[in-house]
Amino acid sequence: MKVVTTIQALTAEIQARKRDQQSIGLVPTMGYLHEGHLTLAKTARAENDVVVMSIFVNPTQFGPNEDFESYPRDLPQDTELAASAGVDIIFAPSVEEMYPYDGGIRIHAGEQATILCGASRPGHFDGVLQVVSKLFHLVQPTKAYFGQKDAQQVALIATMVRDFNYPLEMRVVPIVREEDGLAKSSRNVYLNEAERLEAPAIYEALQLARDSFLTNGDAENALMKAKAHIAAKTHGKIDYMELLAYPDLTPVTANTEQVLLATAVYIGSTRLIDNCIFNVKEGL
Repeated sequence: MKVVTTIQALTAEIQARKRDQQSIGLVPTMGYLHEGHLTLAKTARAENDVVVMSIFVNPTQFGPNEDFESYPRDLPQDTELAASAGVDIIFAPSVEEMYPYDGGIRIHAGEQATILCGASRPGHFDGVLQVVSKLFHLVQPTKAYFGQKDAQQVALIATMVRDFNYPLEMRVVPIVREEDGLAKSSRNVYLNEAERLEAPAIYEALQLARDSFLTNGDAENALMKAKAHIAAKTHGKIDYMELLAYPDLTPVTANTEQVLLATAVYIGSTRLIDNCIFNVKEGL
């Protein structure tokens, strides 16, 4: 496995692979790798000749009240983990390498970024799209891999790929779950024993809402059932729960084909996110 830190070195690697007509899988990350990242890398390994993983803590997606400097970083550990998952090239640039100029041009994420998790993080998804766009241009991937756990982020990137005709295939890898259905997350360690027992109710609620919506097509009723389940099974506080057309994140209509059902719930002081994406026709 090679670790490159400059655009010039990355470009040389990519050009060599392109000359050999090799397919390239890209796994964008901010490092401090966990099981979700490694699942993406292993999926990319199975589907491509070459796997490139970016490890870059992107400053443009951090708000003024978010501490970019304290974001966890451990490149030596990440390198070992990436190698174990079959990554061929790690691209780990500095901030100066990725953003040597600022000509003032920006990517605006639009209305999709003003809801769900984006409601409390103005400008966050603008920065996400900026860095992902740069990575797409630099790596020129055949396929790019993202985790479904970050559903709003995935939806925004999918919209950018679709609307701006990026020549790649987006692969969305399903959420990795514990045996009881709880979505795996580094935040789960903050749950005490009682909270951990309540947390699986979040996924149970999503399943109830999904089944209800597929049965009768009533979004409001589906959400009501899910919220009632969380209220009955947990002491949690719902931050949001929405059922939206995917990937546009607009209200569901009669023409909607794919749906995102997403929620964020505070179990104790721990904010847990979860979602499911499904086709409307699954209920027919």
